[in-house]
Amino acid sequence: MPLIANFLEAIAYVLSLVLRVYMWVVIARAVISWVNPDPYNPIVRFLYNATEPLLYRIRRAIPAVAGGLDLSPLILLLGIFFLQIFLVQSLVDVAGSLP
Repeated sequence: MPLIANFLEAIAYVLSLVLRVYMWVVIARAVISWVNPDPYNPIVRFLYNATEPLLYRIRRAIPAVAGGLDLSPLILLLGIFFLQIFLVQSLVDVAGSLP
């Protein structure tokens, strides 16, 4: 059983790392949206390609508030924080409770 517990704990830590890296990608995308970035820059293209599928779904579900303020990055960050607290911590707790 310690093998399964270690496996679940490893999955939790890898998931936490992936969520943390994606959080920074979303923050970088929000920051570059404040300026007029070159759309042909490979970094800008990566940030757009990595975040646009989720941000598009959020924008479809929740329209922009008055003044055209796009809150989809903030909602996505809240979702990432929720997954880090709920899913990752639940996996660690399950791994800790295994004999």
